[in-house]
Amino acid sequence: MIKKIDHLGIAVRSIEAARKFYEEVLGLVCEKEEVVTSQKVRTAFFTVGDIHIELLEPTSDDSPIAGFLEKKGEGFHHIAYRTDDIDKQMEPHVRMDANLSMRRPSRAPAASRWRFCIRRAPSACSPSFVNRTLSEGV
Repeated sequence: MIKKIDHLGIAVRSIEAARKFYEEVLGLVCEKEEVVTSQKVRTAFFTVGDIHIELLEPTSDDSPIAGFLEKKGEGFHHIAYRTDDIDKQMEPHVRMDANLSMRRPSRAPAASRWRFCIRRAPSACSPSFVNRTLSEGV
């Protein structure tokens, strides 16, 4: 069951440049930066209320985020929903034979998270599912 929106993923060419906007213009604080080698991406997390913003910068030209940036440019990449059971949440997507980018949960950028991503959803945005407790931070 979807509990709430966990975070919004924003694809950027440069976290350094985007970070200036989020910190200097919006007044947010970057809480965590991490390189996710398996996804060839560098991430930075900001919190607005109880929702996180995740900036995604490719670390190589063949990363999924590099491909996204090439096709669509910088901007909104995905919405992540918090759920208490990723497997159960994914059942309808698997039955519909959705074009899944990951068939099994994997470790997400914040160490306590797991997620399952779906690409080419009916809407323009790709949903992603996160499993973590409300008390866990970024």
